[in-house]
Amino acid sequence: MEFLLSLVLLSSLLRLSREKSLPAAHRDHEEGQDGAGLIRCGEYTNQVLPNGRCRIVATLPQGDERRCPDMFRCTDEVSFWLHENEERKQQILELRELIAELQEELRSHRHRVKALETQHEESAGRNRSLIQRVQDLEQRQGESSTLQHIQATLLYDIQAQINNISALADWAWRNPNCAGPAGMQHPEGRNARNCPIDCASVYSSGIRRSGIYSVLPAVPGMPLEVLCDMDTEGGGWTVIQRRQDGSVDFNRTWSEYRDGFGALSGEFWLGNDNIHRLTSQGDYSLRIDLEDWNNKHKHAFYQLFSIEDEENYYRLHVDGFSGTVEDSFAWYHDKRSFSTPDSGNICAEISHGGWWYHQCFFSNLNGVYYKGGRYSIKNRKMLGPDGIVWYSWKDTDYYSLRKVVMMIRPRTFRPRLSP
Repeated sequence: MEFLLSLVLLSSLLRLSREKSLPAAHRDHEEGQDGAGLIRCGEYTNQVLPNGRCRIVATLPQGDERRCPDMFRCTDEVSFWLHENEERKQQILELRELIAELQEELRSHRHRVKALETQHEESAGRNRSLIQRVQDLEQRQGESSTLQHIQATLLYDIQAQINNISALADWAWRNPNCAGPAGMQHPEGRNARNCPIDCASVYSSGIRRSGIYSVLPAVPGMPLEVLCDMDTEGGGWTVIQRRQDGSVDFNRTWSEYRDGFGALSGEFWLGNDNIHRLTSQGDYSLRIDLEDWNNKHKHAFYQLFSIEDEENYYRLHVDGFSGTVEDSFAWYHDKRSFSTPDSGNICAEISHGGWWYHQCFFSNLNGVYYKGGRYSIKNRKMLGPDGIVWYSWKDTDYYSLRKVVMMIRPRTFRPRLSP
């Protein structure tokens, strides 16, 4: 009796639950059926299985072909809902566990970030300290380099002075008659120390043989070895340039033309500094002897010749032409500065020599030595003429002379008979 009562109560509860979950139209239909005579399906039981689904056992009346689909559909929906509910619960549990793990990992990451920030601050502090130390070291290195450069310069100057003193002592030993203060000039072309200042004063001392001699120009500086021509037109000439066989390359730098190069016994350039020292002692004349490849000789003479110092780029002053060849020097090159291939002058670069260029030249006595004389741009693949040129010799820039000698002596020089 108790079992039947429980079954009736359970049936009533399932029906109430089904009525609440079914649509209103479906309930109306069922109620209509009940009004005409409720379909009774006999006894049944249901049981929730561990997997969340319902197990239903029904006993149907014998011989009755009518079914109870509503009851079974209702129980299927309840079973499905229970199953879905269990799956949702499991998913919620899994999500909670995942969220807990993520929160723990987030806390761990926050600790790591904080530790990294602390390390970064400490590293930044160390880096600032290291940068400051590096800057201090670089500054000290710069100061040390400057001091070393100054020291090296001083040592170089001291060595140069020692060499100068040694050279002066050696020259004084070889010239015992030189004595007295420097810079005082004798009326006969000798300074007060009785030392020759150029080849003219060597000549005045009674020497009449051409050769290499030591002179001490009145302008302060070191003694100077010079080549003296004591034969041409009375002698007394100090040779400042000589070309004769092409043995010396005259395509040189500014410093080489400043100091001089070559050998006095062969081809050479005396040096712009030395030429300036010599021509600053008074009025000097210039003679240029020229020879071509047919052994033809001519010369050009200029009454006044001098060059300025390096600060003024050895600017040329030449005037008073005469001679056996037409002038290709003074009229075009006077008042021009000296330039070399490395000085930035395009004429010097394409002419391959040092000279007083002026867009570019009518004379180029320090040019390239071309044996045979004639040359051309086509054959040499050049930008322009660059030989030892005296334009008026053959009225062309493409004939290179065989020999050239440039020499100076005081304008007031007068040859004297030997004693």
